[in-house]
Amino acid sequence: MMRPQAFIVAGMACLTLGGCASARKPDTRLPAAFEAAQAADAAAPPAAALDVWWTQFGDAELTGLIDQALKASPDARAAAARLAEARVTASSALIAFLPQGDAKGSTKETHTTQTSGTVINIPGFSSNGKSTADSASLNVSWEVDLFGRIFAVAKAARGDTAAARFDYESTRASLAANVADTYFQARGLAIQLEDARQTLRIEQALQNVADIKAQRGLGSSADADRVAGDLSQAAAQVASLEAELKATRRTLLVLVGRGAEPLANLPVDATVGVIPEVPVSIPGALLARRPDVREAEAKVMSAAGRKDYARLAFFPTFTLTPGIGLSKSEQPGYSSGTRNWSIGAAVSQPILSIPKLLVDLKTQDARTEQAVIAYEKAVQTAYGEADNALVRLDSDRRRVDELSGGERRAGRAYEASRVRYAAGLDDLSSALSAEQSWRSVRSQLTAAQVQALRRAVQTYKALGGGWPSSTVRTLKEAR
Repeated sequence: MMRPQAFIVAGMACLTLGGCASARKPDTRLPAAFEAAQAADAAAPPAAALDVWWTQFGDAELTGLIDQALKASPDARAAAARLAEARVTASSALIAFLPQGDAKGSTKETHTTQTSGTVINIPGFSSNGKSTADSASLNVSWEVDLFGRIFAVAKAARGDTAAARFDYESTRASLAANVADTYFQARGLAIQLEDARQTLRIEQALQNVADIKAQRGLGSSADADRVAGDLSQAAAQVASLEAELKATRRTLLVLVGRGAEPLANLPVDATVGVIPEVPVSIPGALLARRPDVREAEAKVMSAAGRKDYARLAFFPTFTLTPGIGLSKSEQPGYSSGTRNWSIGAAVSQPILSIPKLLVDLKTQDARTEQAVIAYEKAVQTAYGEADNALVRLDSDRRRVDELSGGERRAGRAYEASRVRYAAGLDDLSSALSAEQSWRSVRSQLTAAQVQALRRAVQTYKALGGGWPSSTVRTLKEAR
């Protein structure tokens, strides 16, 4: 029998380690406000708009594509399968603390024919004839949890399940952002392609004018050759943009789970749209809104539960082993039936394994500290991404405003120069220079508008948009 001193030794060891049982409180302090400028409260949409931020663009096609992706995309379905697996795994960890046991049954029939010697046929034994033996039993093993191991396991299981849930939501949020980003890339390419085709048309018209002037002696053949070179470049640009737009549309179809459909099923308009305002937010909201931050917090909870379980390994384990059984035996001239029940108990107290348990506890303590540090990093990373996204979005808006005015003026200058060149009042060099200036500013404006739209997507995601945070219980409630 285990001596009482052994329990005392183990208990003292556990109490000595009790001070390091819980994870330290993570440092999640954040500034009261972002350094980046944000829209005035009256102009900004409500914070609830972050849940389905893509509706703020006012684009029905974009909304439809994201809805399709969240339902049918392989990424979304794989994330849902991982979440289902995590929930089942968490349940299996708790089942181990329930009574365990299996019902067993057997039957056996034996036919014996004695070929020589004396036939023996006495009650309980026969050397000739048929005999049967049947038995059934149920033996149970149940660990009596006197020290709260099940609560430690449950804590770790809740953390694992919560982490899986937030990973699921993070995947869906990233998927929505990727669909929107690719969609705006495609629209930007469609605009560039339309511009390139217009440039090709204008270059063709300039080529015709230059050829006529050269034939009539009003211009040199060198001017015509120069325009021909620009015309070939414009044609090559059109071909390149057509291929890039097709590839981007195919990528978008794959993202929404329609990768095998023809490209004709996904038309893309050559328009930019309006850059929406993002909701006014504070850094502290990232702790509740960002699924990656919530996932890191859940992993701290899981690690703390495992640390508690490692600490409780120093306590004794009590096990009950009840059982019942039935048996029946029949032979020629003899039969018997029995029934039985039993109850047993066992206790196991770590003694010589304490050094190993100490190592296991220190290992889990280090893992818990790693989880806390990862949580702190996730918080700081979230703040940095959100603040940077807001800064860059504000810069993009101002850049679009500047380029819009410049593009209008450059367009008027080019149109006037083209008319003068066609009337013979300007030379080709002046016309091409005006066109080059206009196309350059127009290209920069289109690129800036598309970049601002894509930056808005990044900002929505950085602020924790794209998942229904209001429907998820906080970890404090889960505890």
